[in-house]
Amino acid sequence: MVIKNLENKIKLVTIFCGFFLAGCVLISLSSIWTARMMVTDAQQKVYVLDGNVPILVQRTTMEETLDVEARSHVEMFHHFFFTLAPDDKYIRYTMNKAMYLVDETGLAQYNTLKEKGFYNNIMGTSAVFSIFCDSINFNEEKMEFTYYGRQRIERRTSILTRELVTAGKLKRVPRTDNNPHGLLIVDWRTLLNKDIEQKNKNNF
Repeated sequence: MVIKNLENKIKLVTIFCGFFLAGCVLISLSSIWTARMMVTDAQQKVYVLDGNVPILVQRTTMEETLDVEARSHVEMFHHFFFTLAPDDKYIRYTMNKAMYLVDETGLAQYNTLKEKGFYNNIMGTSAVFSIFCDSINFNEEKMEFTYYGRQRIERRTSILTRELVTAGKLKRVPRTDNNPHGLLIVDWRTLLNKDIEQKNKNNF
């Protein structure tokens, strides 16, 4: 009788210890999961200082912002490549910035224009080139874009407006100070570049 009672007590203790161990494992796992979720959530939050005031902003992945970053990258490149002034140092500066955003197809177009004396002509005629983006079509699946814009060319006696359409593809590269979007334009080409309006300036 005593032995039977002892066996029952051992079984009861074993069951109790089993439940206790399972409870400890469950609590430990839930604590680890909760801590990991809290760390992940904290990593998604970034504080930006506006003067002396910290402002909470939310981090996002590149997949979530790809469309916006791609359009910004394409527009930035065209701004650097097509905004020109009669200043050789400024031209070298903007072209240097543009070349970080495009592959050898951009360099090839730059070299072709340079060989034809295009940039020397800008300085000789004191022309000022400005670019205005109308729209950018971007296909996320194919990573292809088409840029639509207008170029304004102001010379001493006239103002010429040209229609510009270019196309290319984007590929991902590491982000750097010179390439903040982490994208590179490849297979870049000009589809259309034609005069649409010319106005003579009034010289008094």
